[in-house]
Amino acid sequence: MPDPNSVSWQMHADPTMWIAGIASLYLQALHPQAVAGVVQNSNFQADPLGRLKRTADFVGLGVYGTDEEIATASARVRATHRSLRGVVDGRSFRVDEPELLLWVHCSEVYCFETVLDRAGYGLSDRQKDRYYEEQRFAASLVGLHPDEVPGSRREILGYFERMRPVLRRTHDSDVIYTFLHGPPVQGFVRHGLPVYRVLVGHLAYSVLPDWALELHGRPPYAHADLWLRMMRRAALLVPGKIRRLAPPGHLKRAIERHGKHVTPSRARLP
Repeated sequence: MPDPNSVSWQMHADPTMWIAGIASLYLQALHPQAVAGVVQNSNFQADPLGRLKRTADFVGLGVYGTDEEIATASARVRATHRSLRGVVDGRSFRVDEPELLLWVHCSEVYCFETVLDRAGYGLSDRQKDRYYEEQRFAASLVGLHPDEVPGSRREILGYFERMRPVLRRTHDSDVIYTFLHGPPVQGFVRHGLPVYRVLVGHLAYSVLPDWALELHGRPPYAHADLWLRMMRRAALLVPGKIRRLAPPGHLKRAIERHGKHVTPSRARLP
């Protein structure tokens, strides 16, 4: 349930979340079944901005939405997942298998925490553990049992250590890598692709953990953390009221519902 006094409420308002979200997609792509489920079922190539917006929309709702909005979105996502199948090495599977849902969840929250930390957001160890505990609620929205989801930094590091033998670079992960470096957008937006590729696409790749970079097999930027911190500082120069106008706008509506006293601030971290 959304809580203005949570770590998630403060942290998810940081502009670096956009980089972290894209980084999580690179990480998710290293699971052969998880990435096959996306490539074989999603229209992300035809509607790249729509696909990214829907993902951000669901993540934002889990922190800033109303109970009714969250319940509606959760039911819709579960119903969609139930209907989808994928095939890897001749084996058919459901995309809502608990193992795959857990991989996607852990990839997301791990990237959210680690990328913001590397960008200079500055969570204490206690706050990191609290964040992972809070995000068990997000995992429950897609059908996972909260008690079976890592609820601390130690637990999530152990989870990735156990998963590493399963992970590998595949043709589908290469598709995602290429897509995230240059989504096939149309119209005026396409003129911004060279800037996106340098400042967002490859930077998000470069802040993956070393073992994930090794599996993907492409070189990251040197001094990626420095670039990440510079990007965050530049983004924070934009007034919060303007940043909150960006879609999907859940935080803006949450502040309107609760009042200005719930406006996220690094200083308000519990």
